[in-house]
Amino acid sequence: MAHPTDKSRPHPRIDDRDWTQLTLGQRIQHLEVEGYVILPERMDPAHIARLKEQVAPMETIPADYSDNQRVAARIQFAGGSVSDLIAYPPTIEFLKVLFGDEIVMMSYDYARSEPGHPGISLHCDGQPWGSHIFAAEYTCPKLIRVLYYLDDLTPEVSPFKVIPRSHLSYHNEANPYLRYETHPEEVMVTCRAGSILLIDNCVFHGNFANTGTYARDALQLSYRPSWAGPMDDVEPWDPEEVAKLPPVVQAFMGARSGRIWIPEGGNKPAGMRSEAPGMDPSRWDRE
Repeated sequence: MAHPTDKSRPHPRIDDRDWTQLTLGQRIQHLEVEGYVILPERMDPAHIARLKEQVAPMETIPADYSDNQRVAARIQFAGGSVSDLIAYPPTIEFLKVLFGDEIVMMSYDYARSEPGHPGISLHCDGQPWGSHIFAAEYTCPKLIRVLYYLDDLTPEVSPFKVIPRSHLSYHNEANPYLRYETHPEEVMVTCRAGSILLIDNCVFHGNFANTGTYARDALQLSYRPSWAGPMDDVEPWDPEEVAKLPPVVQAFMGARSGRIWIPEGGNKPAGMRSEAPGMDPSRWDRE
């Protein structure tokens, strides 16, 4: 796995732009076209500290390729600040514009990349027929992964890796079931703790090695628009556990298998509209 200190290949381009300068429309454009976008430093240090205190004692399991990459899955019912993050306003406000008002959360986990972590291979989080790694919740035709970084991403500490625009390719080499060790046009993305990364589920991405001195914590959620249900049934949220959460959080824990499907629709259905602002070509012009 190549990383910033690998002398055998050129260093990747680093995307460390000032993300605060993007308008709403530019953020939508960057996500839709490049496959990723950062909402910068949206959590203050006190909020980050509360989250880190809550995830620190969580029981994690190592990845099959490294004991230094550890995950705790299905943490949506952990309570406290972790569960409250499901309805975190800066993210939800952006997703409402991106999706429309109806948003469904599909998954939630915690990932820690410790020093010595070798990096994650370039892959997609969207696989249309499922797999041993990605179950039916990742077969949704439209899905956004949201990563909350609780530590600084530096060139040495597990920065994000992405092949911009790869989700737009029709080529066989963009088959979402493929994985790549490196790519000559991969981009390294760094950011400060408290930043929020959103990625398209079909963009090829991963992260670089952690050659630094501290672990990088991230909370990882998946959301989709209400119409874009999975190809097969997904286990529903436990209604008793959902009922224990604040109402503002419950609003995003709808039917994970639900979809808005109109197979009987004809060529000229009644009540067709003549406008659809959500897909206006001018949506990228929003301030």
